[in-house]
Amino acid sequence: MRRHRRAPRRGRFVLPVVVAVLAVGAVVTANATNAAHTCGGELPLRVTVTPALQQVVQRAADGFEKDRAAVNGVCVKVEVVPEQAADVVAELPTKPIDPPALWIPDSTLWASTAAQKNAAVPGVTPKVAPHGSLATSPLVVVGGMDAVAKLGWPQSSVSWKRLVDPGVPVDIADPLTNTEGIATLGLAEGMAPAQNGTPPPELIATLLRLRDSTQPNIATCYQLMVKNPATAPLFTATEQSVIAHNGSSSVPAVALYPTEGSVLFDYPVVRVSTAAEPSGTSDAAAAFEHRLRSADTAKSLSDAGFREPGGRAAWPMREGVRMDTPNRLPTPTSDQVTTVLRAWDVIHLDGRTLAVIDTSGSMAEPMPDGQSRVEVARDGALAGMSLMPDTTSVGLWTFSEQWSELVPVGPLGGKTNGGPQRQLLQQAAASLPGRVGGNTALYDTALQAYRALRDGYDATKVNSEVLITDGKNETPGGIDLTALIAALRAEVDPTRPIQIIGIGLGPDADMTVLQQLAAATGGKAYQALSGADFRAVLFDALSRRPCTTSNC
Repeated sequence: MRRHRRAPRRGRFVLPVVVAVLAVGAVVTANATNAAHTCGGELPLRVTVTPALQQVVQRAADGFEKDRAAVNGVCVKVEVVPEQAADVVAELPTKPIDPPALWIPDSTLWASTAAQKNAAVPGVTPKVAPHGSLATSPLVVVGGMDAVAKLGWPQSSVSWKRLVDPGVPVDIADPLTNTEGIATLGLAEGMAPAQNGTPPPELIATLLRLRDSTQPNIATCYQLMVKNPATAPLFTATEQSVIAHNGSSSVPAVALYPTEGSVLFDYPVVRVSTAAEPSGTSDAAAAFEHRLRSADTAKSLSDAGFREPGGRAAWPMREGVRMDTPNRLPTPTSDQVTTVLRAWDVIHLDGRTLAVIDTSGSMAEPMPDGQSRVEVARDGALAGMSLMPDTTSVGLWTFSEQWSELVPVGPLGGKTNGGPQRQLLQQAAASLPGRVGGNTALYDTALQAYRALRDGYDATKVNSEVLITDGKNETPGGIDLTALIAALRAEVDPTRPIQIIGIGLGPDADMTVLQQLAAATGGKAYQALSGADFRAVLFDALSRRPCTTSNC
């Protein structure tokens, strides 16, 4: 859901500071008494903040304007806009004209993610420059008093490993849009790190469990707790949110601090700049950041339940939380987040996928890690299936000189010819190395697989042919490339989309052909030069969802 900007709220809190900044000839002034300084006109300064900081930053803005802060005699007008960091990251590449001048997300992770995305479109997107932290708040596990007492609180400590036990109900906020959810998945990945881009069974089990206990946001988690404090699932949230909740609710929440430690949300100030921003914006942003780092704003942050940048709690003992500084665990890296979110996408995929795997003689050739190409394909297929829910439909074909249907497309939780579909697919995938031999009927197989998917098209699912090959078409007498592309283009129906996703395995794969097949059907082509590459691109391929309707 797109969040709408709210009009700035005018409070009565005034910060009596005097700021004088000289930069590139521009004079920035702010005075504690209105009579001492006048200004005219208006220099807009948009500040986008994570919603938890809105009130604190708005108070600072009110004081800043009350003191009539100005750049070269022009009044600075601060607009505070609450917005989730995920939305800002999604919007920044499309805002080269009018982005926020300052952005305060709840984690540096978002700033690095935004910088990576913006770097992909150099010269167009805004520049992102993270500055230091304003405050911190650890990620904690939250529940009602009766619920946490079942875990031994307050006498016994808890651990993250215990909290991922299937016997302990735990919810998370949607990790695609909430930092709390991403941080939780990052902690799970840290306990069971992915190997060469492939999630291990322990992480897969945790993701599958959390898949069915995801809430849209933290507010929903608190609402469920208030409704049923003794039985509602525990959930992960910031310590500050516990303090804020307990300050306004008759149903108190308790924060649990896992023994291993936790990640700290660090609320950095991020300067966002463009070449087209109004003259004086940089000076106005620097002056307002100075106000945000003042002692008065630090007190407002502490009063609101935030810790100091180093993690110390400057507030007195409060209900439901601890004052001591928890052990700080590393913030998940962008690569960790990418890996775990890719796996998260796959376990949520409600797709209909036909895997078509090359078993020609060259698939026995080794990859750089020593595995044969067909072994890499086998292991990737098994790992991908382990993530998919029972509602996902999957089938498996192989091809060398002829194509062969090993398992027809069907729900992983269903049965085919009396046997469990998932088990049949696992057995078929395990048999791939023993099927290697012969030439490569790439063109004929690609077309026949596309037609098989078309004939059984399911409008409720994402229909995809995943074509994995290491070479070129080698079958004389079959369809040629020109006729193949023409046939696909003629048979494509935009109202019944079926995408061909081509994965070239090794340096000899005909990527030009795979790219043409993908382009003709709205798919995508990848090349994997190692086993790790293959697992990464396979997960990315499996999570592709072509947007062809308003429901995408």
